[in-house]
Amino acid sequence: MQVLKNSKVMNNIEQQFQEILQDKRPENLYNPISYILMQSGKRLRPQMVHIASEMFDGDPEETRHIAAAFEMLHNFTLIHDDIMDKADVRRGQPTVYKKWDGNTAILAGDALAVIAMQQLLKLQCDPKTILDLIEIFGQTAVEVCEGQQYDLDFETMDNVSIDQYLNMIRLKTSVMFAGCLKAGGRYAGADEESLQALYDLGIHLGLAFQLADDLLDVYADEEVFGKAVGGDIKDNKKTFLLIKTLELADETQKQQLLNLFSTTPADEKAKFQQVKAIFDAVDVRKATEEEIARYTEKCMDDINRIHTTEEKKAFVLDMVQRLQSRNK
Repeated sequence: MQVLKNSKVMNNIEQQFQEILQDKRPENLYNPISYILMQSGKRLRPQMVHIASEMFDGDPEETRHIAAAFEMLHNFTLIHDDIMDKADVRRGQPTVYKKWDGNTAILAGDALAVIAMQQLLKLQCDPKTILDLIEIFGQTAVEVCEGQQYDLDFETMDNVSIDQYLNMIRLKTSVMFAGCLKAGGRYAGADEESLQALYDLGIHLGLAFQLADDLLDVYADEEVFGKAVGGDIKDNKKTFLLIKTLELADETQKQQLLNLFSTTPADEKAKFQQVKAIFDAVDVRKATEEEIARYTEKCMDDINRIHTTEEKKAFVLDMVQRLQSRNK
């Protein structure tokens, strides 16, 4: 089994992006697309497509079209998310809307979503497989938009429950992982039970991944993390840590937290330290780690339901373990 390693996935997909965008005009549409696609990212989604496909002996040369489609779809969501969040920086670089402008970023994102779907039409396989992959792709795209809308809705809601938050991150983050794994397996001819297990694995892995993101934003080592911690607190984001702390806190702590998250003080560091002190007081770090562990255990159950050899499962197990222990 020749699963593509991370560096090889990155090199192959970047070369593919260069080929797709070569000599495209107008430059003001395609330069922003090239700019975000060629930035150094984790490339988790194409890795997932390749891992799922190769578990069922899929052709890596054909699988690369599916991997590119989902990585493009992911970057389309990032372009539009940054506009909505008014984010200035992504991956250490100015965001597309900041480097160009909002209108250019909207057009670039729109075009990128369509180019992504076109990659699936390049597959040399039976029409039913292509239709199924387009259905997975389309469902993923719509659900990510649903998740983003819920995230926007939360900004004006006084109370967000744990269940509401988990549903939002399931849509905004997990369904992309799930779509990648299911699409890779579907292309390679996985049976229905394995496809469901791959999809469930993506959901549970995505939930653990996003909860770890919430945790790292407060408790990461900044030098390793690569950016300043406390961004969610600065932006008054309703993360798992905040919602869980409000659930665990006494009335005094709860009121202090609500007051802190209703303001944008000049001294951001002081706000961060005050919020973190309350988080520490209720030990929300432990509660979050327990939730991450719960979803990681579900991932292990999902992997056991995939009908392939233990040798072929080793690569997906390695991916789960790497993401569980990540520090950035």
